[in-house]
Amino acid sequence: DPHQIQTLKELDRLRDECVPYLKDLKERNGNYTSTATSNGGGNGEESWSMTSLFSLTPSWANPSTEREQQSSTTSLPPRGIYIHGGVGCGKTYCMDLFYDSLPSTIGKQKVHFHEFMLNVHKQMHKAKTIKKFHGDEAFDYVIQSTLSQGRMLCFDEFQVTDIADALILKRLFTGLIDNGTIIVATSNRPPRDLYKGGLQRDLFLPFIDLLEEKCTIVSMWESETDYRLVQSVTDEKHNGAQTVYFVDGDGDPKGASKELFVKLFRKLTKGTLINSMVLDVQGRELYVPKAAEEYSIARFSFYDLCGKAKGAADYLAIGQRFHTIFIEDVPKLKYHEINLVRRWITLIDSLYECHVKLIVQAETNPEDMFQIDLENESSDEEFAFDRTRSRMEEMRSEGYLRKKWVGSHL
Repeated sequence: DPHQIQTLKELDRLRDECVPYLKDLKERNGNYTSTATSNGGGNGEESWSMTSLFSLTPSWANPSTEREQQSSTTSLPPRGIYIHGGVGCGKTYCMDLFYDSLPSTIGKQKVHFHEFMLNVHKQMHKAKTIKKFHGDEAFDYVIQSTLSQGRMLCFDEFQVTDIADALILKRLFTGLIDNGTIIVATSNRPPRDLYKGGLQRDLFLPFIDLLEEKCTIVSMWESETDYRLVQSVTDEKHNGAQTVYFVDGDGDPKGASKELFVKLFRKLTKGTLINSMVLDVQGRELYVPKAAEEYSIARFSFYDLCGKAKGAADYLAIGQRFHTIFIEDVPKLKYHEINLVRRWITLIDSLYECHVKLIVQAETNPEDMFQIDLENESSDEEFAFDRTRSRMEEMRSEGYLRKKWVGSHL
């Protein structure tokens, strides 16, 4: 993928810069140490010191003269990298390659961003309640704790949804970066869309400015192939078809196909929050029962989509909003269920036009899905369903799954 190659070139540039920088920093400055000191009444509070040219005190607390003196004796850390793009485009894969290529001796850490922030709040609570630190001291404690794990800090799934996180990120990251930390992050959002619509977002905007100043911003949005889906379904094939179509086979326990279907849904949505939502279709409301908005994935039953009066405008709206659609409980259709047949044909045509990735759990395979009227084998629906079968088979192929979703551009 050319977009992955471009991202890897940026990461390769950072590797060439950060390895000697971090090695030199470690040799010259050593590590943080903590020393227990008596504070007046002998309450045993700790004060933190560091055998380093960097001061543990964050730069916002330094007088300008001290800051100028510090900058004259140390080199600035290399610019980090913030990678954003659609689901499955290879952001984490590229960052993992970068991380694994770094020697362990430089001090590196890789963590999911939510997990990192949970630990920050835990450390902050410990600093205030157990260590009895307050204000800047509590922040210094958290910064020291983070730096002790390594100054090469790689974040996966960088996302800000909590106001408690939003209000401390600027201060926290300024302290980390001023003490030599290099940031690499992956996200589904560009920096300017972080915490979009959040409470008191104006207080968060300085952090976005900091992020854009200290990191090279790399977009992978042009690469919209979901490689996780391609990899997942390429692991098991049946006659060249990919495992995005689930049917209980002979001898399978009842419900086995639904279990595999749900397992793939959970894998691709990565445990994110699943909610219902409403799409606006030419002034009408279209209900989506299950949606992972963060990943642009939706899940419907067959009767959600075809059991009620819906047309091409509805199905195109779905295809333009979600790049991956899960449909369960698809039955074998009979000739007298002509409205269901027509809607399914229109649905497949619409999703195919948008290059939507379709995952189906059904009663039978595509070739047996429509039972024709033996007294009227030349019906229009039978001819139309031949095309639908062909498209359903194509939508299972690796070639189709590698196609770029174009729904958002229609």
